[in-house]
Formats: sequence, structure tokens, C-alpha cells
Amino acid sequence: MTYQAPLRFGVNTVWSGDRAAFVEESRKAEKLGFDVIGVADHLGFPAPFPALVLAAEATERVRVNTFVLNAGFYNPTLLAREVATVDRLTGGRLELGLGAGYVEGEFATAGIPFGTARARIAHLAHTVTELKRLLGDAGHAPQPVQDPHPPLLIAGAGDRLLELAATEADVISFSGATKGPNGIRIPAGSDAIAERVAFARAAAAGRVEAIELNLLVQQVARDVAPLLDRLRSRMPDLTPQALADSPVFLFGTARDIADQIAELRNRLGLTYFTTFGHSMELFAEAIELLR
Repeated sequence: MTYQAPLRFGVNTVWSGDRAAFVEESRKAEKLGFDVIGVADHLGFPAPFPALVLAAEATERVRVNTFVLNAGFYNPTLLAREVATVDRLTGGRLELGLGAGYVEGEFATAGIPFGTARARIAHLAHTVTELKRLLGDAGHAPQPVQDPHPPLLIAGAGDRLLELAATEADVISFSGATKGPNGIRIPAGSDAIAERVAFARAAAAGRVEAIELNLLVQQVARDVAPLLDRLRSRMPDLTPQALADSPVFLFGTARDIADQIAELRNRLGLTYFTTFGHSMELFAEAIELLR
């Protein structure tokens, strides 16, 4: 099957806390043609919701999203208040990205039990249920601009998480990472990502056409060699072939990268691609060729 759905592009940031630099980066992303500005949720960096309000104030058309909130850090009732407030402050431009959390050290720093993957996913499922209930209740204040709630993105890779996303999410985001030797996270290859996409599509069943599929692209670069040298400090067995085979790393000219994106859309139905600020300019050149 060949998929021809429209494409969307996002840029994800880990805001340093410098207001002027973040405003400049947000405006640059909009000018370069990105559709969504995302902010990550990690301890040691500024909180995502205030940053998204600033990004929306600094821009005119781009949507803003949490990419992604660690659901384990949040009480669902209090989170619903944050989501509704930010959706109102941004004029209905918010997209809510959620994940189960995977950095054990951050849970320890926050004094929150890390628990098993099953427990974290169960909390994520409970959070989604409560958010939909509260945000869809006309008697609950505040209410979001978007009815019944901002679009929901769920990110991850495991079976239970993808089953939850297939049932509840408007967007499923594939992390593109897998566990290698000694538990080290390594880039997933093309076949592995294709299998995860197929699994999510099968789990979505009758609602599959209503779900947008996102891929988080870790790096966009003209040359594979410098990146390979950096990654080998953490992944000594990583080969150029394995890196080139992973769809979360796109290499070559803008034309090469545009062709790779088009191939992923046509083969897997991936239509929403997010990268990081350090890859924004080259990625934007590819975006221009695809529109």
C-alpha cells in the first residue's frame, strides 16, 4: 500500500531558559515552515507549559506541543487544569504529548517511585482517561478552546503502550530506539520501526485512518561520519550501516532527506516528522522540497 496523506513537521526543543534565544528560535522555526514547536519534559530544564505559552506569543500560526510530558510526574486533575489553561492562553494551538517516562534517575530526583513499565503505563492510561473526562466536561473549569480537548499524542515503542495509543491517541509517536547490548538504547533499524508501525496499525483497527503517525528524527545531517564518532562513545558497536539503516537519522542533501521522508510516508504511512533544533535548518530545506 502507498500512503499519500499530507505531511506535517515539528521541531522539538529543550529550552535553556534564555527567553530571548527561545523567542528567536520559535520565530525562526515558524519562518522556516515548521508546523509545530515542541518542548521536552526533563528535570534540570525549564517547565514545558510556560515555555509553550511563550512560543505561542512569539509566533502567529504554529501549533505548540509537549513532546512529551512524563505522565508519572503529574496528578491528572491538576494536569487537566494546566492543559485547559494553556490551550486558552495559546488560542487553541496546544497539542498534548504524553509518555510513560523512562529515565529512572529523574523519578528518583523527584521522589516518585519509578515502578515497573506495566505500572507506569497503567498510570498513563489512568491519566488519559481522567484528562478526557475532565476536559470534556462542560461543567469543569477551566475548559480548553479545542472541543472536546487538545489533540493527544502518545509516544513510545512497547506493545502495551502502543495498544493504549492505538485506542486513545490522535497521534502515535514512534521513538525509534530499542535496547541493545547491556540495556543501552540504540537506534532502531528500518525493519524494526516498520514492525512497530504495523503493530500499532493492527491495534488501532477501525480507527486507524483517524490516527496520525509521527516519527522523532534524532538527527538530520549532510554526513554520517561526525555523528557516528559521537555516538560510539555510548554505543561502541554501532556501525555506519546500522546508523544509515535507522529512519531516525536522515543523511545527505536536502533532496536526499526529502526523498527519505517521502519513502517513509509512502511505505509506512508516517506523515508527521519531528526533529530537534540543531537539525532545523537542513530539515527545513527538505520540507521546502516536499511542499
